[in-house]
Amino acid sequence: MNEKARGTQVQRLTAENVTLGYDQRVIAENLSVEIPDRSFTVIVGPNACGKSTLLRALSRMLRPSAGRVLLDGQAISSLPAKKVAKTLGLLPQSSIAPDGITVTDLVARGRYPHQGLLRQWSPEDERIVRESMAATGVAGVAERSVDELSGGQRQRVWIAMALAQQTPLLLLDEPTTYLDIQHQIDVLDLCAELHEEQGRTLVAVLHDLNHAARYATHLIAMRDGRIVAEGAPGDIVTAELVEEVFGLRCQVIDDPETGTPLVVPAARAARAARGAKRGAGV
Repeated sequence: MNEKARGTQVQRLTAENVTLGYDQRVIAENLSVEIPDRSFTVIVGPNACGKSTLLRALSRMLRPSAGRVLLDGQAISSLPAKKVAKTLGLLPQSSIAPDGITVTDLVARGRYPHQGLLRQWSPEDERIVRESMAATGVAGVAERSVDELSGGQRQRVWIAMALAQQTPLLLLDEPTTYLDIQHQIDVLDLCAELHEEQGRTLVAVLHDLNHAARYATHLIAMRDGRIVAEGAPGDIVTAELVEEVFGLRCQVIDDPETGTPLVVPAARAARAARGAKRGAGV
């Protein structure tokens, strides 16, 4: 009996026992993860824990030295680049735009996977580019050079390009980098809308645990190249988990706005006292 007949859902994007690293430096070994379909999955963890490395592997930017990443049941490394680009979009951590390119032209590059010998630029492409710029708040700078923009504006332009690609899977590596608090919330609200209203599967790496707990439907907590916990934020975010993953003493309370977990760090004096006890071997 096949998996469908048994009623088992096969996730579109998975990693099976992957070993990841750069040159001779291993970041993660025998790491397995399934991204729930139609979820807003957020990966969190301290610096250098492997979260961005995992995202790069899921997007085919980094090839595992062992194990495999599967997209729709097939090894992602074996699929044609254009097929992957029609299914999976990526916003990398840092992107460099070609010199002198305008905002409109950069966002329009998101439509490249949909072009071909029998399908050239169309009114639909034009509409999607305009809507993507409007959704990310960059329509007002459409004709300006990307080089002239602030870091936050450039980040929103790159997000607009990823939106224009219109893929069912969208991976974002620290999408709120360079953004002030208002624009961080705007971007995360947009991500939530893509997930809730359009049914897209999103995977994002975030540094802010409270943002992750508020927006994620599925949370993956990593440390030292391994997954410490995963599940709904309300099920896994506890003071014990935060201390294990981040080494931070805290309380976890209900967010008064959303009811999601809210991490409140312990006061400096309390953390200092805890550190002194540890140093004394108490």
